[in-house]
Amino acid sequence: MTTRLARGRARRTRYAGRKAARSHYLGLLARAGFAARGTLYVIIGCVAVAIAFGRSGNQADSAGAVRLVAASPVGLIALWLLAAGFVGLALWRLAEAVYGGPGPGEQKAGSRVAALGKAVLYGALAFTILKYAIGAGAPKSSNQQSTDLTASVLHHPGGQVVVVAVGFALVLGGAYVAYSSWRRDFLKQLNLAGASQRTRRIVRWLGQVGGIARGVVFAAVGVFLIVAGAKSQPDQAKGVDSTLRAFAQTPLGPWLLVVVALGLVTFGLYSWCEARWRKVS
Repeated sequence: MTTRLARGRARRTRYAGRKAARSHYLGLLARAGFAARGTLYVIIGCVAVAIAFGRSGNQADSAGAVRLVAASPVGLIALWLLAAGFVGLALWRLAEAVYGGPGPGEQKAGSRVAALGKAVLYGALAFTILKYAIGAGAPKSSNQQSTDLTASVLHHPGGQVVVVAVGFALVLGGAYVAYSSWRRDFLKQLNLAGASQRTRRIVRWLGQVGGIARGVVFAAVGVFLIVAGAKSQPDQAKGVDSTLRAFAQTPLGPWLLVVVALGLVTFGLYSWCEARWRKVS
């Protein structure tokens, strides 16, 4: 009898948790988070385009984007809005990790682990923005973070193996993001039933082009990490900013950086579309 009651309470708890995870308010927080993510990507892409033409001394990463937001006329308010958006996105991803997502296949263990990783990343970004908003410290550049973290790992036994493994994971993850975007798998996560045919075509194009560009950047970051681990040289590790600048050093010159940068702007625009049409509950 006691065991039966305990099972009943556990089922009711799980049901209440799933209901909360798919609540209207948590969905609104997630939409705010997608809008915040889109804003950062648009800024990063625009800064990268300016870098390609030698017209910007800013950093093309989340830290640089946050600094630019802070320097705007509504800087403090914008920072708090960004932080709130990423807190909302982190909470929504955390609920996905615990109870599963609303989309097809998002109940599987792999999807839940991925959601947990995203929750940690978005939570860390929200914390960084909040610290900056209250004057407790400016965000570190992705370049410095990547170098410092790589150096710390390399100081431990087996550090080279770990760094190389993480690099390969980023390369594979980036390749998967690009491939799934090319296949338009992201459409399964959207509810475009009420949208016009023209709107659907635009959203499909933004998601496809933006996702491929994002995957390419992730994979390139992974390549530099592999090199840093293999050579045991942490200064070879690059953040998003240095990785984007490296595109301009290829035989294609700054035009490759322009193409990738515009792709990131496109992903930012797609993120705004997700804020409207993403299945969040």
